[in-house]
Amino acid sequence: MLVKDWMTSKPINLGEETTVIDAAEIMFKSNIRQLPVIDEQGKLVGIVSDRDIRDALPSKYLPGDLPSEDTGGLLALKVKDIMTIDPIVTHPDETVENVAYILQKNKIGGLPVLDEDNNLVGIITEVDVFRYLCAVTGISFPGIQLIFKLPDTPGAAIDLLTDLKGAKIRLTSVLTSYENVEEGFRKVSIHIQSTGTHSLESLVEYLKEKYDLLYYVNDGKAIAVK
Repeated sequence: MLVKDWMTSKPINLGEETTVIDAAEIMFKSNIRQLPVIDEQGKLVGIVSDRDIRDALPSKYLPGDLPSEDTGGLLALKVKDIMTIDPIVTHPDETVENVAYILQKNKIGGLPVLDEDNNLVGIITEVDVFRYLCAVTGISFPGIQLIFKLPDTPGAAIDLLTDLKGAKIRLTSVLTSYENVEEGFRKVSIHIQSTGTHSLESLVEYLKEKYDLLYYVNDGKAIAVK
């Protein structure tokens, strides 16, 4: 799926001369954690995170900088002084999966979204990625999750899905992973909306006889298959 379907369009942004105090208030009132910074021409020049704000503010537990414009104190501190310059960006037609990888790899919380003319059109954050993850996994729908260990061979997953189709089981999502499994295998997670012609118990018995069914999740509880 694409960034343009999950991003926040027309995000709140800051000017370079916005004070850190004002930026902190905007973040607090809007309950957001990243704010793009634009110049006088409306072009993106940076991004400020809640962590940048926290690092700039004195601790309430220690003597520190007093709010004074005259002395060059905290009130004189501007967004341009603390922002990340030339931040990593993405585009509306980028995939959300790639954005998730970029956020994880760089340990950041969000990416400004620029159009083909480099105009700021949105921002996509880790919260948006979480929303996407909930949608594609089907976790927001009632159902049962089945987790298998399958050989990493052509057709292994297809055989399983064909079996489920034959039992008139309606699927919500199918995900695979090579993490935490020995070489030559992969884990396959299947979220189903119903057990079709089976009861849950008979479905588990049927599947574990033919496949390496590790566990299933029902009502939020993981149950190991013996």
